[in-house]
Amino acid sequence: MNQEPDETSPLPESNDDGQPEASESSEMTDTRNPQAEADGEGSLAPKEQEAEENNGEEKENGRGLNFIDHLDEIRGRIIHSAIALILMVALSAIFADFLVEVVIIGPLKRSSDTLVLQNLVPYGQISLYLQAVFFTGFILSFPYMAWQIWQFVAPGLHEHERQAGRFSILFISLSFFTGIAFGYFVFLPVSLQFFAAFGSTLIENNISIQDYTSFFIGALLTAGMVFELPFISYILSKIGLLTPAFMRFYRKHAIVFLLIVAAVVTPSTDLVTQLVIGIPMILLYEASILISAHVNRKNEALK
Repeated sequence: MNQEPDETSPLPESNDDGQPEASESSEMTDTRNPQAEADGEGSLAPKEQEAEENNGEEKENGRGLNFIDHLDEIRGRIIHSAIALILMVALSAIFADFLVEVVIIGPLKRSSDTLVLQNLVPYGQISLYLQAVFFTGFILSFPYMAWQIWQFVAPGLHEHERQAGRFSILFISLSFFTGIAFGYFVFLPVSLQFFAAFGSTLIENNISIQDYTSFFIGALLTAGMVFELPFISYILSKIGLLTPAFMRFYRKHAIVFLLIVAAVVTPSTDLVTQLVIGIPMILLYEASILISAHVNRKNEALK
């Protein structure tokens, strides 16, 4: 009993090669391929989105900046620092007479009555006032300029390094101000008293205002930079170039070197005056050893 094929169910048609053409199931598969490709693209979307977010974070952190972007950022930091300096100079100009007569000339008058200032050029007092207000403005704006430098460097550091850097800005500023105070209240009076007492009484000590101003600013800036020794120790220890064992091993050599520096810097030949300058430098070296030991302990803990 042969059944005739149902006319309602068509047979697959053959192509020219005699092979049946694709069925509806394959057509359905083909129609689903675009959806599958869409699904595949959807599976890659989170990765691409994550990569874009990482790139955005790097750009926000300054790691993805190119050379031109870095130049623009440096220019912006310099402009902000210059604005802060100008504002502090303008503020200092209001107290220009006080700065010149009390702050700058005051130590000279308190050290001895034999030291007399004299102006040798027509623009001497103008130069004195300008140097006084600019130097004061620089001291007052120093923390902000240090912070601007930190803002430029910070994006390239790790999170724990950035946290340590926030403390470093305060530490740099305090060290600088301490050095300025030491130079003004200790180093400068000792030096001026020696200048007044040294030599023959038959010679008048008439000092040029330009030379005295240069000596005044140079002494305070030198003291401020010397007091940055603990911070330098912190940086060198942070990058692994300095260890407390190294500093303790060469402690005796460092003390001799610092005393030699004190003898060269101080104008007096007596031991007491040299120790006034040398002992704070030795104490700074000991503080640098403690700071280096603390940083090295932190580095070992991170490893």
